Amino acid sequence: MKISLKASKISQLDVDSLNLFFWENELEKSLRDIPTGLISLIKEAEKREEFKGGRDEILILSSKGLISSYKLILTGLGKKNDFNRAVLAEQVAKSIRKSKENKAVRVGLVLSDDGFNKLGVKNAVQTIVEAVFLSTYRFLKYKSEEERNKIREIEEVIVAVSPGRLSLAEEGIDIGKSMSIAALYARDLVNEPSQVTTPTFLADEAIRLGKNSQGLLKVTVLDKEEIEKLGMNSFLGVAKGSDEPPKFIILKYKPARPKKKLVIIGKGITFDTGGLSLKPAEHMETMKLDMAGAASILGIFSAFPSFKPSVEVVGLIAACENMPSGKALKPGDILKALNGKTIEVLNTDAEGRLTLADALSYAVKQEKPDEIIDLATLTGACQVALGQDIAGLFGNNESLLHSLERASKETGEQVWRMPLSEQYKELNKSKIADIKNIQTGRYGGAITAALFLQEFVGTTAWAHLDIAGPAYIEKDTPLTPTGGAGFGVRLVLHYINTL
Repeated sequence: MKISLKASKISQLDVDSLNLFFWENELEKSLRDIPTGLISLIKEAEKREEFKGGRDEILILSSKGLISSYKLILTGLGKKNDFNRAVLAEQVAKSIRKSKENKAVRVGLVLSDDGFNKLGVKNAVQTIVEAVFLSTYRFLKYKSEEERNKIREIEEVIVAVSPGRLSLAEEGIDIGKSMSIAALYARDLVNEPSQVTTPTFLADEAIRLGKNSQGLLKVTVLDKEEIEKLGMNSFLGVAKGSDEPPKFIILKYKPARPKKKLVIIGKGITFDTGGLSLKPAEHMETMKLDMAGAASILGIFSAFPSFKPSVEVVGLIAACENMPSGKALKPGDILKALNGKTIEVLNTDAEGRLTLADALSYAVKQEKPDEIIDLATLTGACQVALGQDIAGLFGNNESLLHSLERASKETGEQVWRMPLSEQYKELNKSKIADIKNIQTGRYGGAITAALFLQEFVGTTAWAHLDIAGPAYIEKDTPLTPTGGAGFGVRLVLHYINTL
């Protein structure tokens, strides 16, 4: 899809669908940028359809030949005081989807000067570009050519800006494209079937990113024997039930004079049956998603050649399958993590924390970073607490957590601060090992899982994103069709780009 800028008058935009945006109850003020011939048409439609400009309102009407565009799509932005980048992204996404439903091939987007001024031109255009790409994404790789040919795609989106804004708008387009491409790459990885996205496949993808980075990225992949030598027995305990060999993937980006060092870690369970603590069949249907954290890490690193951040970043992925077999980890087994802690495994379906324990330990011991961020589809408990759209945010460093919350508001990838209650640590204590991998009792599962991870970060500043809900969307949203969401890519990239 092509996204371009034009300083043309609205009436001169040669598009199939002209998409206009209005503040709630401020239609009259917004019409000052609209050609005179359209004003009476819009006012009449406003009265007949009771269009007020709320965020749940969209009005579609014919231009009746008054301008070049065939259709007009009017989308409400809600109250001006509540307007932010997340609101803009969602409303642009709704508008673009309506254009697609109406078989538009070329679409013009018009945001008022007030909208640009409120967000800044670069930020507004970046947000628009991301919304366009994210909302039109479809994973069609395994559809037949006949089925793909039935789908009519938008080929070009033209964003109308005034001549004095073109330079900043171009910057916004470039950033928005890079962010979107990275997120969509992560979506593709999650949407692939697990027969494709094996640990070896993820390792090969990392190696490919390194080769295509003009030397900016260095990639190392450790096989089973090398992982054993390091003493990552918690990770290997999960992997041993599968015939697929585990891979420990290390990606590195380092600028000439880095401001700080950040390690980002993604959970990389390429398929999760639950192991011998087998999941019910219906809970296994989407378990190809359990490597969504790893997909986000690869997506983030794929954008570094475009952004060239000023901080050193190391990406870690402990990739394996969690399968039942005669070799598989058994409830009651004891594992020893890289940092020396022993773990009593009481439920083999709480496997992600076992692989992350070694990845976190490796980060602290080998990389000695200033900060660690991990992304993991860790607990159903977090999804129960926060639903499908919001990730749980845990951590031990107020500055890091606040920065990620701020990045969340800018990108629209929602997070909610969760507690790390000291008294809940008792629930993780084992009678025969240092710690056990599930808590005592039924409650507080997301918190106790985060507390488990905290045992392996020492005093390093650390944030944990439990993305079990938003990693995989089971019902279409304006910005994300059913399937992998690429959650966390834009959030973490935004944070890194502000350092």
